[in-house]
Amino acid sequence: MPAGPSAPDDGRLLVPDTDADTDTDAEDHGTPSPPAAVGWVCIDCLDPPALAGWWQRLLGGALTVDEDGDVSLAGGSVPLLFLKVPEPKVTKNRVHLDLRVAEYDEAVARAISLGATPADDVYEGRRWRVLRDPEGNEFCILRPEGGD
Repeated sequence: MPAGPSAPDDGRLLVPDTDADTDTDAEDHGTPSPPAAVGWVCIDCLDPPALAGWWQRLLGGALTVDEDGDVSLAGGSVPLLFLKVPEPKVTKNRVHLDLRVAEYDEAVARAISLGATPADDVYEGRRWRVLRDPEGNEFCILRPEGGD
């Protein structure tokens, strides 16, 4: 019987990999290869060029528009892809970005000055700040590591 989840001293829950068919990378001499890597984080929106431009002002990076009108923002730690959809956002995001920053108060003020709005209805506390982009997508600004 395979071992169940275990909890290391740091509070994380570790679940053993029970997939006997895990690929290995020959160069790593038997080390399992990751099953996949994140190619894009996709953000549905009404106006991809406008929303991608807003995120570019917040994060930096380079924008590219493809033949379908989708806009990619590359150059940051995770590439973003803005996809046109016909309907506006109506509920809380199921996936969102957490942005770790060195200067928390400055980063929150900067995001708000660019047009982000506080989302205190989602969370209000000291550990991070939940904001919404111009189309209402939630994202968080996290305090620096050890900065609680």
